[in-house]
Formats: sequence, structure tokens, C-alpha cells
Amino acid sequence: MRSLLLLALAGLSFHATALDPEELRVAKAETEQPSLLTPLASVAQPLKDKLGAAPTSEQLQAAGHQLWRQAVTLAQSELSDDRPLYWNRLWLRRALKQQGMQDEQLTELERASRGIDDINFDQNADVRILITGFDPFFLDRYLHQSNPSGLAALQLDNQVLTRNGRRAEIEAAMIPVRFEDFDQGMIEALLTPYLTTHKVDMVVTISMGREHFDLERFPGLNRSAKAPGNRNIFTGATHEQPLPPRLMGEELAGPQFVEFSLPVHAMQQVQGRWQVKDNRQVQTLEQGQFAAENLGQLAGQTSVEGSGGGYLSNEISYRAILLGQQLNPDIAIGHIHTPAVRGYEADTEEAIVAQIRAMLTQAIGAL
Repeated sequence: MRSLLLLALAGLSFHATALDPEELRVAKAETEQPSLLTPLASVAQPLKDKLGAAPTSEQLQAAGHQLWRQAVTLAQSELSDDRPLYWNRLWLRRALKQQGMQDEQLTELERASRGIDDINFDQNADVRILITGFDPFFLDRYLHQSNPSGLAALQLDNQVLTRNGRRAEIEAAMIPVRFEDFDQGMIEALLTPYLTTHKVDMVVTISMGREHFDLERFPGLNRSAKAPGNRNIFTGATHEQPLPPRLMGEELAGPQFVEFSLPVHAMQQVQGRWQVKDNRQVQTLEQGQFAAENLGQLAGQTSVEGSGGGYLSNEISYRAILLGQQLNPDIAIGHIHTPAVRGYEADTEEAIVAQIRAMLTQAIGAL
């Protein structure tokens, strides 16, 4: 299964050493927002020096793993901030490409620095929960933008939750905001080993969303958001002409809508700063926007937006649920949209993560 993930990530390569739009933003961050890099700069700089001009894949994997672990340690002890990991990963990629490395050679670094190699359920817990967060995005609008879902991944990684004597272990990974990664099967490659071997009891994908917490009931197949990914690549999809995503060169095959299997009623018992909504809002070409009661109401409809929208937040939950239905329908899978923040709001984001922790804790008893 690891070879599948390597293939998925390697397929994203531009086969050149030219800097991509994400890497090009590093110079602006260094000039305008150096604090985005400072917290992990003492880790990234020695890693660059140690790697040299011709690192092996094993050395790149070790460097990525060290960057991830240091980011997790930082987020869980000193600084509630997801951004240093994102920007230092890009800083390290830029430095290595400027020394002549190509995109495909950075696969090991990219994967390991996202926590993918670090997923290891080893605490003999009763319940195993795999969560994912996202990188910051829309950085041409707000260079200093944070993503609470990324902070949740860092702060909850390798944590153990307890409810009524049952212990749940959480492992986390960070997902790029890039359509091309999804098209090359990154989500399927990440989740397949855990779904096929019954290594998880629940998969929760998390992203930044709206005013409150939304548990996204009915993810839709198609893309419709006009916004680009972090490499400024557009899909061409619109609300008038939604487009299906790709999977290894072919259109992703699946129903127009799927339904999550999260223990929604248990998760809604959490009392906190924000409401926890069972969001059923969808949009179709045939009926426009409406709240669906069940999948039967969506039969024969063409998805424009799932409950999670028409961007990658909706898509990651759709892909995860579809894969779960194909490989292991007994595993609870679904998506949490967090309240939105503009820029970086440390206190608000800590409260968001605390409420996510409480929702996952409530879910233990229902799994």
C-alpha cells in the first residue's frame, strides 16, 4: 500500500526544478510575515544543511518525519499554530529545488512532513480514530491565514481520549489544498491500508468552514467552486457546469451523493462556544439549494454542492466515504467543518480544537 501512495504523490511531479506558486510565496512570507517561519526555522535550516545537494530518499523521509514531529511537539506544548509546519515545508522544498532537486525527488519529504509515515496505532486503545486536517489556503488573499483543521491535526496527533472507561487513540495527517493531489489518488492511497485491514474504527476529515461546526451529512461527487488550489490551478468547474473529480486519469466513479456514518447524535451532545449542526444542505442542477432528508430525495439529481460545498472539503469527505463503502462499510466516516477564522486567532482556534476533542470523546461511546 505504501507503493500506491508513492505512486500517487510521484504522479504530481512537474518533472522540473522550477518553483511552483506555493514555493514562490515563501519569499513574500520571509519579507512580510517572517514569524510564519520563525518557530520551526531552527529545525528546517539544520535539516537543509544535513541533507546537502544529493540526499537519499531515506534521508528525505527522515527529514520530513523530524519536521512533522517537531511541529506536533510545538503545537502541543508552546504555540497553537499550524502555519510554521506549512511554511517551513515549503522553505525546505524551495531550498532543495534551488540546489537542483526535482519535484518527484521530494516525494518522501512531502509525505513524511505531512504525518503520513507517522500513523501508528500502538497504544493498545479500544478505539482507533484517524483524522486529517488541511494546509492553510487562499494565501494570495491573506498570507498569514491559518487553518484550524490543521491545528487540530497537530494538537490531537497521538493523543488518547477516554470515555466511560474506553480509550481512543488518535492519529493524524495533513492534507494539501491542491486538486492535482486528489486527482492522483492521494486520499485513496492514504486511507486504503487502514480501511482494508480494519486498523481504524472511525475516520474524520476536518476543514475550515462557516460560522459554526457542521457535520456534513451528504457530500456530493462534483466540483463547482471557482476557487483555485494553493498552486493557483483552476478546475474549470462552476455552479452552472459542475465537474467530476479525477482518479488516476479517469473520472471518479460513484453516485452523485453519499451519506456520512458519523455518530452524529453523540457528537451533537457537546456543549461549547459553537453549535454542532447536522448539515443536510445541498445544491443540485435540477432543484437548486435545499435541505435533503435522506439519500432517496437526491436520487436522479446532479450534484452541484454537497453538504460540504463544492471545494476540496466536500471532496475529501466524498472520497473517504465512497472508499469506506467499497472496502469496509462498518467504519464510521465523515467530515467536520470548523468555524472560520480570518488570518490567525490563537484563542479562537484553541477553543475550536477543544470542541473537536470533546466531539471525538463523545463519539467513543457510540463506536
